[in-house]
Amino acid sequence: MSGGYFKYEQFKLQQIADDIEQIIVENDETEWDYKFKPETLYELETAVNLLRRAYIYVQRIDYLVSSDDSEAAFLRRLNEQLAKL
Repeated sequence: MSGGYFKYEQFKLQQIADDIEQIIVENDETEWDYKFKPETLYELETAVNLLRRAYIYVQRIDYLVSSDDSEAAFLRRLNEQLAKL
């Protein structure tokens, strides 16, 4: 097996994070009807970070409960991936 406990729904978290990141990048482009203030952009960046962290947690738990990872591997891989953020 390679995961599947959550029916691979965790990948939606990555897509949402990517979409929000694109909104941030495009904030200064004139084609948008809006321009967000720095404090709003900060919160959007916070959301991206939280979504990426949530994805890592769900992915690692998925492998754990699907018996692809032992508890030791779960903890090690979780910490390694979170450290890379």
